[in-house]
Amino acid sequence: MPHSRPRAHAVMDVDAFELLFDETRRERFASLADVAGRMLITDLDDPAHAALLAETEVLVSSWGMPQLDAERLSRMPKLRAVLHAAGSVQHIVSEEFWARGIRLTSAADANAVPVAEFTLGAILLSGKRTFTHLQTPHDATWNAWTARRIGNVDRTVGIVGFSRIGRRVVELLRPFDGIRTLVSDPFADPDAVAAAGGILLSVDEMLPQVDVLSLHAPALPATRHMIAAPQLAALPDGATLINTARGALLDHDALLAECRTGRLEALLDVTEPEPLPADHPLRALPNVAITPHLAGSLGTEARRLADSALAELAAYIAGAPATHPVTQAELEISA
Repeated sequence: MPHSRPRAHAVMDVDAFELLFDETRRERFASLADVAGRMLITDLDDPAHAALLAETEVLVSSWGMPQLDAERLSRMPKLRAVLHAAGSVQHIVSEEFWARGIRLTSAADANAVPVAEFTLGAILLSGKRTFTHLQTPHDATWNAWTARRIGNVDRTVGIVGFSRIGRRVVELLRPFDGIRTLVSDPFADPDAVAAAGGILLSVDEMLPQVDVLSLHAPALPATRHMIAAPQLAALPDGATLINTARGALLDHDALLAECRTGRLEALLDVTEPEPLPADHPLRALPNVAITPHLAGSLGTEARRLADSALAELAAYIAGAPATHPVTQAELEISA
C-alpha cells in the first residue's frame, strides 16, 4: 500500500521542470509527497542522490528521464510508481521495469490536446491554401483552377491513426458540416470511430478520396515510411499532407518528388531528421511549409502535463486506480 505522503522526486531536465511546475504546482507536489528537501533530481546516476533514491517510492518524470534499466532500478528498491508528465514512455521502460510491476502512467492525453488543436487549425487553414500563400505572397488574383481548390465545403479529411490525438481531431472536425472525415487504423473499433464522427476505411480505400491527409500513427518499426511513394501517388491532385505525429511515418524523398511537381502541398511540424538541414530541398518548395514541432505542449500548455501527473500522484496516494495507466501490451501498438 502507498504511504500517505510517499517519498517522491521529479526526474527531468531543469528546463522541463521550470516549464511544467510553476510555484502553484510545486506547492501541490510538496503537499502530496515527501520530497526530502529535493523536489528535482536531474541525474539518477549521481552518487550524491543514492540515499534519497534508496527511499524513493514515486518518480514524476518528464523530458530528460533516462531508461529505468536493471542497474538503476537496483538503486531504487522501494520504487512503486513512475508518473510521466509527458507523452511517450517507450524510452523509460525495460524488461526489469515490467518485471517489477511498477505502476506507470502517462500524460499523453493531456499532451494530445494542443496537438489536436494545432491540427484542426492546420486543416482549416490548408483548405484556404493559407500556407502556400504565406510561402509565396501575391495579390488576390485567382485562376479558375486555383479558385476551385479553395474552401472547406465538400471536403474530405483523412486521419491515419485513431490514436489519442487522431480521435480528438475527428471529434473537433464534427461541427464543420462541410467536412467529411475518414479514418484508417487497423486497430480501431468501427463503432468508436463512428461515435467520434468518422468513417473507418482501409488506407488504400481512403487515400484517393481525401483533400487533406493528417498523420497520427505511432512511430514503430511497422509504421516507418507507412506513407511512401505509392500512398502519395494515390492522393488526388491538390491534396495537402499534414504531419504532426513523427517524421519517420513519412518517406521524405517520396514527398519531395511529389511536391516538386506541384501536385501536392504539405505542412510538416515533424520531420526526419528533426530539424531538417537548412539546405534540405523541401525547405525551398513554395508548396511545403515546415514548422518547428509547434503542435505539442509548449509554454503554459505544458502545465497540463504537470497537472496530469499530480492527479495521478493523488490517485496513487488514495489507493485508487490510475487514470491514464500504461501497460506493456499497449506499448506494442502505441508510442
